[in-house]
Amino acid sequence: MRRRHAMPFGAELDGHGARFRLWAPSATRVELIFESEEARNVIEMNEAGAGWREARVGEARAGDRYRYRIDGGLEVPDPASRHQPEDVHGPSELIDPHAYAWRDAAWRGIPWHEIVLYELHVGTFTREGTFAAAASRLAYLRDLGVTAVELMPIADFPGTRNWGYDGVLLYAPDSAYGRPDDLRRFIDAAHETGLAVFLDVVYNHFGPDGNYLHVYARDFFTTRHHTPWGAAINYDGAASRTVRDFYVHNALYWLEEFHIDGLRLDAVHAIRDESPKHMLVELAEAVRNGPGRERHVHLVLENDDNAARFLERAQAAAPRWYDAQWNDDAHHALHVLVTGEKDGYYADYAEAPARHLARALAEGFAYQADPSPYRGRVRGEPSRQLPPVAFVDFLQNHDQAGNRAFGERVSVLGGEEALRAAYTLLLLAPAIPLIFMGEEFGCRQPFPFFCDFGGELGQAVTQGRRREFAAFERFGAPGATDAIPDPDAPATFERARIDWSAAREREHAAWLAFFREMLERRRTAIVPLLPRIVPGSGRYALPGPRALRVAWEIAGEERLVLLANFGDTPVTARAIAAGEVLYATHADVAAHAVIDEIAPWSVVWLIERGVPK
Repeated sequence: MRRRHAMPFGAELDGHGARFRLWAPSATRVELIFESEEARNVIEMNEAGAGWREARVGEARAGDRYRYRIDGGLEVPDPASRHQPEDVHGPSELIDPHAYAWRDAAWRGIPWHEIVLYELHVGTFTREGTFAAAASRLAYLRDLGVTAVELMPIADFPGTRNWGYDGVLLYAPDSAYGRPDDLRRFIDAAHETGLAVFLDVVYNHFGPDGNYLHVYARDFFTTRHHTPWGAAINYDGAASRTVRDFYVHNALYWLEEFHIDGLRLDAVHAIRDESPKHMLVELAEAVRNGPGRERHVHLVLENDDNAARFLERAQAAAPRWYDAQWNDDAHHALHVLVTGEKDGYYADYAEAPARHLARALAEGFAYQADPSPYRGRVRGEPSRQLPPVAFVDFLQNHDQAGNRAFGERVSVLGGEEALRAAYTLLLLAPAIPLIFMGEEFGCRQPFPFFCDFGGELGQAVTQGRRREFAAFERFGAPGATDAIPDPDAPATFERARIDWSAAREREHAAWLAFFREMLERRRTAIVPLLPRIVPGSGRYALPGPRALRVAWEIAGEERLVLLANFGDTPVTARAIAAGEVLYATHADVAAHAVIDEIAPWSVVWLIERGVPK
């Protein structure tokens, strides 16, 4: 099995050499600098209309390198480069996707309701920090009970260490992690192990170092809209058709050429588009009408706007566009219950965290066109009509650890009772759960923000990071922010590497056993129910100030019920529920019981039967 995604731009080997195509509407002259083992040639690129330049090299072969020279001066890499062996400022390398023979011809993916996500950063997941090393732990992840690996962004970024959200060459897997075929081998091995692979992609901005599009394709950006990173991507202005094609093809490229099973789109609230058809809709339709017709392909959003419209369901409850959205509301409320923190965006949940969590579990978003005091505006859209699997819930991810000043994980912020209750809720809830690497064994290493810019840019990032936290009370004293780790320092990156030896220690081994038990219980008791949960049927009540009851109707005469108490005292409420207990944190809860008291820091999952429609 050989795979290749045909692109209207970039370099394409075709059996008769290679065709090179660059969109450079802001350039007067473009030359191809072509480097083979034999020679270095300079080839004038022909105008092909609408800002396009083309050239053909008959003797081109895989492994040859090339650049584009703009107006006789600056030499730049291909924005659609498949490989950058010398990083973002170096030459691009010709890659033949057909050279790799795939072994997963029978793979059709995993249905969405069976997904359990495991987010990892390739560079810190193992000591080696490579695709090959990550592949060596796939059997461990399968045995843990996860069904999908989600890679943080791998598009080529400057330097050798980065979260990935500073990528500038979106088609090139970063060479710090290996060659493109190393990524293919990782995905092949994951499928062979029974795991799906998701990729985090960034379509809202480019990183600050190594993006040359502003030199020769200024129409790629627009000043009509702005983002936290500056001028927005031009999705709706003049010449936006080419820009939109660039991103649609990028999504299809990962799904087709690399056989990726799903994409997580970063911070789509920063994608500014006033077109009749929003870019997110166009991209999703291209996926659904393309690779999504042949196998399970999933699309997930991160969207601070809580825009439920992108999660709309079509016939048979199938997603029309996007399968799900990361649910920050559920996380923030649960985090407040576990840690008591109230700074920053947690302030929106501090007054009634149990109510916010209950609403998020029952109806999707806690903020559904409701005023957000932290943001100073109304936030969200009604989401109650959506099924629970339209949301991805988590107690931790790269943001929720790394966006803290010191990158602390929740394992050092909450007590054991609170964490056990939180994970019992999270891992058995009908929303899709996400685990951040190491979380399953209670990893206590930080995951701080890190990068590899160097020079003035590196110093600016370090100072900006410290200014960001200067307003927090704990950093009020003069010089207090100096203790915040320097993102550009290699030691900050090293602190984030997972220490797998810790998982063998007694405390961590107990957490690992607990996660395995919960995920096995999810597989056997919860997953079979998920396709039968009636969308819009979630209901919640608050039997105590830090307690909640949530129930979802199941087709037939059953109801899935959650009881939880995140307080220090029991909550008494006569005959709260009766039914078959699926799991309880406290062993004194009988398998078939009428629950009339919820113990402190406890969670009970049960099935009520004989419930009329």
